[in-house]
Amino acid sequence: MSLLCGGGGDGAGAEELDPEEKKRNEMLAREANKIEEKQRSVIKMLLLGAGESGKSTIFKQMKVINKNGYTEKERKEFVGIVYSNIISSMKALMEAFEKLEVQMPDDLAKMNDTFQEAAESEKLTPATGELLKSMWMHEATKAMFGRRNEYQLNDSTQYYFEDITRLCQDGYIPSEQDVLRSRVRTTGIVQSDFTIKSIQFSMFDVGGQRNERRKWIHCFDNVQAVVFVASCSEFDQKLFEDETQNRLDEAIQLFDQICNSKWFKTTAMILFLNKKDLFEEKLAEKRFADYIVDYSGANELKPCCDHMKDLFLKKNKADKSVFVQITCATDTSNVKFVFNAVVAIILEENMKSSGLA
Repeated sequence: MSLLCGGGGDGAGAEELDPEEKKRNEMLAREANKIEEKQRSVIKMLLLGAGESGKSTIFKQMKVINKNGYTEKERKEFVGIVYSNIISSMKALMEAFEKLEVQMPDDLAKMNDTFQEAAESEKLTPATGELLKSMWMHEATKAMFGRRNEYQLNDSTQYYFEDITRLCQDGYIPSEQDVLRSRVRTTGIVQSDFTIKSIQFSMFDVGGQRNERRKWIHCFDNVQAVVFVASCSEFDQKLFEDETQNRLDEAIQLFDQICNSKWFKTTAMILFLNKKDLFEEKLAEKRFADYIVDYSGANELKPCCDHMKDLFLKKNKADKSVFVQITCATDTSNVKFVFNAVVAIILEENMKSSGLA
């Protein structure tokens, strides 16, 4: 897919190069060949999927697994992001009362007024932490959290609020799990390079919201693998950017485009059905069959995941091999295990395409 541009003509009548210039050109050609050979030896992977599917969490896990994780200094840099996530989550919970036309209890309304003032500083103190804890524990807030599929709420909400006292302590430094749970919407393309068993990898995390997808085309050159991430827990949720569109339907449509794209005819295709932990929690509260009309099986993780897997694989018009993994992006041991399997798949597919297997 690379494009090489050069001048035309056979060189007839051109002046002979002097020895020094000829030597310099030969040296430049050798260097160019070295660079091209190095680029060919790097396995390039695209991390694709709809917004909020967990791509960026998997991307962060590559640093944890392959680059000795986050230093204390790096984790400190996430304090503002964690606080922003906490503040935006509580605001979303409180705004949901009006959105869903539910009367907010007077005592919670008073706490909310105090919280809104405190939130203006974008910093969380121990006193604010106690306030947030009281708001989170309020029965009305819990009821609103139970209806979270009806509005937009960060997946890390429960994780953060159930440990809010620690997060609001003076001198708070985020843990590695706090970092993994933090959410910043990916815009554009982010690259990470790492080595596994002496093999060089370049992974690209690409923004998943609709307005970001047009940028994907720039990454499609010499790609050995596409890891498509879909959230299996979002079968009952709407898109952040379009609240008329079901998130699972959007993910399946997007997978159809990617899997059958002319750009990926010879590319290893891996599907991650992510957020299995949240999916299992949700199945304890809701019936999968109430949202997926053609499903009549048990309301349990494995049969529901098997059915969801079939919904995606039915879109594979080219009948190419698609390797499916059920994942929990916030679980480092799970991601490490799954990614080792992915590496083996990619290497095997590369050998096949090179005629070596």
